[in-house]
Amino acid sequence: MTLDMIQRNICKKYNSGFFPILENDKMGVSKNIREGARPLNGLRIKPDGDTSGWYVWGGVEMLDDDDFFLPLHYSHIPSWEKLIIPYLALAPGWRFLITETYEDVWFDSDTFQSVLR
Repeated sequence: MTLDMIQRNICKKYNSGFFPILENDKMGVSKNIREGARPLNGLRIKPDGDTSGWYVWGGVEMLDDDDFFLPLHYSHIPSWEKLIIPYLALAPGWRFLITETYEDVWFDSDTFQSVLR
């Protein structure tokens, strides 16, 4: 199965629109993702310019530190963490919390409201 089909299936499973990101689009990714932190959390806001709108972090909390998120091109994600890739075509306003044995995906109306602003 191709990546496009895998991502489309995730979007269909959760009734999200299909909004793939481009290879050179940037994401905000926490450093601890590369170190294997779990669970993996993702939150997508409205894309702007060459950003995808995705913020992905490992662990229970998203920290408020200025350097918590690193800008990372989508093309580098496979070398950091492959587990999140199937979810990265979910539309703005969607979130996920996953591990190798757990999957929770939902539309966050608070996030969606901030997307509209």
